[in-house]
Amino acid sequence: MASKVQVEAARIPDRDRLMEELVEHGLDPRPRGEVGIDVPYADDATGHADELYHYVEDVVMKIGSPFVPVKHEGVIYLRPPTD
Repeated sequence: MASKVQVEAARIPDRDRLMEELVEHGLDPRPRGEVGIDVPYADDATGHADELYHYVEDVVMKIGSPFVPVKHEGVIYLRPPTD
């Protein structure tokens, strides 16, 4: 059985760039709504959701966008940093 990790970007360009990076990483991201991404993975891939979270962090740093990935209830949100 497959599961999915949900990612919510703040802007459409950020979502599109993240989708490109995830495809290059060998994943199969699917757009959801304007800024959402579903990333399916096999349930037997232990720790895969956590690996994806860390990969999203790396991609955000690579893109250079001033956003911080926050994981909450199975969804990764890309939010502006707070002071």
